[in-house]
Amino acid sequence: MPTMLQPVRVPGAGEKLIQEYAGAASTGHGAVSVARMTAPPGWDEPGQRPEFDEVTYVLAGEMLVQDEHDEVTRIGAGECVLVRAGEWVRYFVGDTGADYLAVCSPAFTSESARRDHA
Repeated sequence: MPTMLQPVRVPGAGEKLIQEYAGAASTGHGAVSVARMTAPPGWDEPGQRPEFDEVTYVLAGEMLVQDEHDEVTRIGAGECVLVRAGEWVRYFVGDTGADYLAVCSPAFTSESARRDHA
């Protein structure tokens, strides 16, 4: 029987709202996580070298994705980007903020994100 999933708020960097629908924190799934993120204008987070692949699909606004060579890819509404496990990446947004979906495999955990510490 299908199960309706309710989001669980997961702590993140700064004022970003993370609502996990499936994953380690919400349903106990270790293979994949699905979360909706709402990042306010000007939000950013430290760089990271995650242990998971992450697919980011932007619903509204614009997400900026910086790689380890300081190149920035702009992802607008209706666009999608894949960052592979082990690649260094930093996510941030501009003046519009962003509303987006993140799908991680294996599932996201704070520890497996391996964020840089300031």
